[in-house]
Amino acid sequence: MSNMINPKLTEFSRENRKNLTPEELKIWLYCLRDFPVRVHRQKVIGRYIADFYIAKYKTVIEIDGSQHYEKEGLEYDAERTAYFESLGMKVLRYTNREINRDFNSVCEDIKKMLGID
Repeated sequence: MSNMINPKLTEFSRENRKNLTPEELKIWLYCLRDFPVRVHRQKVIGRYIADFYIAKYKTVIEIDGSQHYEKEGLEYDAERTAYFESLGMKVLRYTNREINRDFNSVCEDIKKMLGID
């Protein structure tokens, strides 16, 4: 990970923490906030901002809206995922639709992937 701090990215991540999407807010309030380990919201990692990051498990959790399924979004996400994985991180992705339609399964899947009971 780069030791260079990008002040613009840091400020943008602060703003993002104040303005989570409805799906990010739901997963934060009703699933991740009470995890037995620290979960960071809108964490700057290198040149990207991860929606959620769990350092103990070196895991990034991304919540993907519809823009992520357009050509440019898919390419950008592939680049981000490759970057995170190059740092030895696991990337878990869930769609807004999954969160809205099957929220409990998403929370259970995260716990299962991390080995949290």
